[in-house]
Order: sequence, then structure tokens, then C-alpha cells
Amino acid sequence: MQLQQLFSPSVQHTLDVIGIFVFAISGALLAVRKNFDIFGIAVLAEVTALGGGLFRDVVIGAVPPAAFTDLGYFLTPLFATLVVFFLHPHVERIQAAVLVFDAAGLGLFCVSGTTKAYSYGLNLTASATLGLATAVGGGVLRDVLANEVPSLLRWDRDLYAVPAVVGATMVALCIRYDALTPFTSGLAVVTAFVLRLLAMKFHWRAPRAWNRRSTVTEE
Repeated sequence: MQLQQLFSPSVQHTLDVIGIFVFAISGALLAVRKNFDIFGIAVLAEVTALGGGLFRDVVIGAVPPAAFTDLGYFLTPLFATLVVFFLHPHVERIQAAVLVFDAAGLGLFCVSGTTKAYSYGLNLTASATLGLATAVGGGVLRDVLANEVPSLLRWDRDLYAVPAVVGATMVALCIRYDALTPFTSGLAVVTAFVLRLLAMKFHWRAPRAWNRRSTVTEE
């Protein structure tokens, strides 16, 4: 299949490891901001990095999931934990760093998740959906463990899932029209990443219910 020719196992593995690392960095940085100890930092890094991929692999039948069969997938978040533990930014810069690393992981995982799902025989819509789940799943688990309402569900947070939807949709369309190449897949990663950064900079948010009259701002 052409998709397999474009994305060899080594290329797919490299893309996964990069995404795992940047997501682990975002999880570890949030743990530092929450004043977690070294074990808590490691747990949050692992969950953030591997949560979405675990969900994807279980759904597509890629079992046991890659996180349990590839030692590199497990060790990469631990390496990110050590980097953050010893070299984390100053406290006032941690939140910005968390969001930037999270945006990078979002872009990488929505692409790798979509391509892997399609390579396992799913249709384009299902593949893009799992690309989205791969991208946002770890972040949702990270926020829950850190006792925060996931950004994905917050109306008062800048667009989070939409950039991943755009990136995954771009990949699906490229597959549909036989235009998926390393360049176009990279363009999808960059598009999702930049959209997320722009959403944070200009505070783009999704609309709430039409004619909503409730005065409640936040539970």
C-alpha cells in the first residue's frame, strides 16, 4: 500500500517518539507547576505521552499496544522527566512552556494517529477521529490527574481540539486524493501547531449554545 511506502516503520517510529517526548515535556512541566514530586512528575509525563496512543492502539486492534512492546516508548517520558526535573524553566515561564510543548505534541500526534489508524484498515473518517483522540487523549488524562477540568471541555479556554481536527482532516484528504507525502504530512503537523498557537495568542474560542441565557460563567 502506498501509505506504508510513504511511512516506513522507522519513520513512523521516529514520529511517534518525537510526539511522545514533547507531550511528556508538557505533562512534566504541569506536574512541576503543581508542585508534584519526582514520582508524580514521571507519572504525569507517562500518562500525557502515552494515553492517546494507548487508546488508539486498543481501538484499532494493535495489541499489545506499542507502549508496552517498545521500551523506547516507555523510557522517552522518563528521559523527559529528568530533563524537566533538573532544567525546568523559571516558575513564571512554566505555563507558557507547557502550552507550547502541548501544541507541538498536538500537531505531531494528530498526524501519526491518523496515518496509523488508516494503515490498520479504518476508513478515512474513523482514521481522522482516532487521530484526534491520539492528539488530545493524553492531555485530557494529564489535566484530570492534575485536578483540572480538561482544556478540551472548557468553553473559556482557547481552541484545543479544533487544530487537531484540522490536522487530522488534512491527512485524511491527502490520503483520499493520493497526495500524502512527507511534505504534506509535515504541513499538516505545522498547520495544527500554528493554529493552536494562534488560538492561544488571539484567544480564539468555540461558540457556545445559541441564545444561551445562563449567567453562570464557570462551575
